Amino acid sequence: MRRLAILVALSGGCVAAAGAETLSVSSPNGQVAIRVDTTDKGVPRYEVRFHDRAVIAPSPLGLALTEQPLQDGFVQAGVTRSSSDTTWPMVAGKAAVARDHYNEMVVVLKEDRAPGRTLELVFRAYDDGAAFRYRLPPQPGLDVVAIRAELTQFNFAGDYGCLGANLGSFGSSHEMEFDPVPASRIRPPNRFDAPLVCSLGKGHGALALAEADLRNYAGMYLSGRGDGGLGVQVTLAPRPDDPRAVVRRTMAPAGVQSPWRVVLLADAAGQLIESTLLANLSAPAQIEDTRWIRPGKAAWDWWSGPYAPTVAQPGSNSATARYFIDFAADAGLQYMLIDEGWYEGSRADFSSHGDVLHQRPAIDIPALVDYGRERGVGLWLWLNWQALDPVLDQALALYEGWGVKGIKVDFMDRDDQVMVEWYEKLLAAAARHHLMVDLHGAYHPTGMTRTWPNFITQEGVMGAEYNKWSRRVTATHNVTLAYTRLLLGPMDYTPGGFNNVGPEAFEPRFVSPLVQTTRAQALAMYVVYESPFACVSDSPANYRGQAGLDFLAAVPTSWDETRFLAGDLGEYVVVARRRGSDWYIGAMNNEHARSVRLKLDFLGAGSHVAHMYADGKSPADLDTSDRVVRHGGELRLALAGSGGAAIRITQ
Repeated sequence: MRRLAILVALSGGCVAAAGAETLSVSSPNGQVAIRVDTTDKGVPRYEVRFHDRAVIAPSPLGLALTEQPLQDGFVQAGVTRSSSDTTWPMVAGKAAVARDHYNEMVVVLKEDRAPGRTLELVFRAYDDGAAFRYRLPPQPGLDVVAIRAELTQFNFAGDYGCLGANLGSFGSSHEMEFDPVPASRIRPPNRFDAPLVCSLGKGHGALALAEADLRNYAGMYLSGRGDGGLGVQVTLAPRPDDPRAVVRRTMAPAGVQSPWRVVLLADAAGQLIESTLLANLSAPAQIEDTRWIRPGKAAWDWWSGPYAPTVAQPGSNSATARYFIDFAADAGLQYMLIDEGWYEGSRADFSSHGDVLHQRPAIDIPALVDYGRERGVGLWLWLNWQALDPVLDQALALYEGWGVKGIKVDFMDRDDQVMVEWYEKLLAAAARHHLMVDLHGAYHPTGMTRTWPNFITQEGVMGAEYNKWSRRVTATHNVTLAYTRLLLGPMDYTPGGFNNVGPEAFEPRFVSPLVQTTRAQALAMYVVYESPFACVSDSPANYRGQAGLDFLAAVPTSWDETRFLAGDLGEYVVVARRRGSDWYIGAMNNEHARSVRLKLDFLGAGSHVAHMYADGKSPADLDTSDRVVRHGGELRLALAGSGGAAIRITQ
């Protein structure tokens, strides 16, 4: 691990003199800059510049406490600057190693009137974005910090064209389309989920608004400013037990701090896919020995219905589980996920009051663990969080004793402070019992996969399950996810549907569901969509003997390197990822056929073989071929409407 840190303290000798100073910090490459001042009535304002152009215009900062707000009357009481350049290993994800390289500025503000409270603003400038957070140091009168609202705004320097998921209210599974919206049409009642992704204009790049290191705080939504200006303000999910506060914290010895407010920046929207900024901003790993955390792909019994034609009575029973375990072993998959219905009280209301300590008579989990172990397949179990919570440690100890590898926990559907704290409680308990975790009914990612590496994927996405009951999972939706939700972290979309039809032939059905995109796009999702725990979601009956199953068996779920190759927002996307010496390319297209040329500058010297899986004559057909490629050469992809391509390049 390489480390470089420089710390310089600059304290104003006179508070009043420091109060008129405008401060700034720039990224290591000088392309991102943050400016801060308090010259207007002592209100702290910041500005973000990219390539010497304002992208976030001067925007106010502050905290509305339940008593007297911290928002104006400030003077600068000091500033501390530092630089850091370190690397850290990513246990699972888009890269083997992440570089955390930034310049930091901490601005100390003090009220010029009673009670004279102190607020610290921490700013970091990275080459791929800007971030800031609030910090309240220990001080008289703030033994308990109760925050009523954040006063943070992101004021846009233009009427940006944005993509956002307007959830409309607090308390949801965060499963929505990301629809186009001009900045001028964002209204105060809106509750946009992170990320809000905006184009800065032709040739000027893109930004994405997000949050990182969300711990013991409330989740962030983005709403219209309410004053007619362009931009958004932070709205926090309310506590369920205290209508006066969104956050209530006892002052810790190190003080109280907010999550990071993040502005991701890139010259092209697709380059944001490569960023590790949210993880860089999050707390280091709380698990020392991570060797038991092993990414992989899983057969899954729920999405297909379950559709198990050779089982007398398909469902949550040992015969069905063995059917899927056998398939996983034959296909070279590492895991099998047993979904809802396995424990007592299941299926009444998705098991919110079930007994997670006792399995139903039809299924024998310990015996299935042994059966899977003999075939090299580990087991994961689905759980409703409300059924799990009262017996958390007892249940996880039981599953560890059975030999279960991971748990999929569902239906939290909240991101208030209480639920955010529960996430950490669950992940810490799972780590103690050597269990990997997949969270469904989950809020947007905030970089917590760095802090808890056993948290290897999550939902918070409108994924393939919606094919079972709606027409909403279109090719445009799938492509748009790559430029929006995917930017934040692992995404358990649950791809792999092999009943491929055109949009005109698609109909929702719950058993053996259809998908309205091509077989090649289904394969490409395993490259484009990052998910260290990836379900191979369809029934074994729909995979066996089918073209493309060999690609699903080979494609990794964790990577050494990620590169965006080509694409336009909502139109198409091409991503390359490397594992060892092999490269994988995934291309996903919207409903309009197109031809794409890819430069292969990322390949090493010498000749390589590209194993191609392209769109065929019908949505379920694959055109497979091998060709020799070299560094600096090109590949031409003919992408069908609602289609794609998947490529494995080997030496």
